[in-house]
Amino acid sequence: MTRFLQPEWFWLFALLPLVMLWRGRRGPVAAVEYSDVGLAREVARRSRSRVGGLLWLLPIIAGILMIVGLARPQRAHSRTEVTANGIDIVLGLDVSGSMQALDFEIDGQRLNRIAVVKSVVSKFIEERPNDRIGLIAFAGAPYLVSPLTLDHDWLQQNLERVNIGGADDGTAIGSAIAASVNRLRTTPAKSKVVILLTDGMNNTGKISPLSAAEAAKALGVKVYTIGVGVRGKAPIPVRDDAGNMHMIMAKVDVDEKTLQAVADDTGGKFYRATDTDSLQKVYEQINKLERTAQTVQKFERYEELYPWALIPSLAILALGALLQQTRFRRLP
Repeated sequence: MTRFLQPEWFWLFALLPLVMLWRGRRGPVAAVEYSDVGLAREVARRSRSRVGGLLWLLPIIAGILMIVGLARPQRAHSRTEVTANGIDIVLGLDVSGSMQALDFEIDGQRLNRIAVVKSVVSKFIEERPNDRIGLIAFAGAPYLVSPLTLDHDWLQQNLERVNIGGADDGTAIGSAIAASVNRLRTTPAKSKVVILLTDGMNNTGKISPLSAAEAAKALGVKVYTIGVGVRGKAPIPVRDDAGNMHMIMAKVDVDEKTLQAVADDTGGKFYRATDTDSLQKVYEQINKLERTAQTVQKFERYEELYPWALIPSLAILALGALLQQTRFRRLP
């Protein structure tokens, strides 16, 4: 990018037409007077004479360049550095059998909870490119799907492989919180967050959700909790002894009180999502609350360009003066 530091000098351009008009009306001073202009006409036809007649333009060109130089042209060299102070986030996903309930929809198609959750979480990951994100799934016990990583393509691949059907069914919310907090315990990040999603109540595991919340609070980890699913009964596919699939209406319940207490104790927030739209809005709100801090540093350096105009203008003036005194010198 080029700029002019003192553009007011450009007003001098308004004088150049007046100088040219004055020079044209005045005309050159006659060096020799002839009674017959025939000889002068023959001399004027020579290229040397025609070029000599244009010498008066050299000061005009030099003046233009000099005005440009006085306006101080500068070329800007800028560089911007953005330093992102990311947040370390562990996503906890419930993959217990009740996550097969078909009470969610995408584009009018009824899907089970885990499919919808994976779609929404995938979008959340895409919108956090500067954060290290890990993933823990849990049913009767938690297991690591992905450690904290900035390689979100690899994280997305592991998210896609998450499914229902672990060896131990159940909902170990407390153990899942503890495992997530343990992943954040030694990280140097200034902000550490757990986003735990479940559709049930803590019914197994070696640690209670409130005890895990106390550990999270002590380590400076904020826990956001999300309860998903309709209230009451939801359609859940089950397989009978003969291997046939049947749809039953099973009672589902979310321990909202405990999830609320976990969020309150750690400085997080509890959300309830009963359909796809509300679930998307939950992750959008969390995305806005936990913003990545960025430090922007801008460096600018300006290169002076006026010598490229002033030096040629002086050279042209010197050339014009030299030519007038030598090759195109007029007779006295």
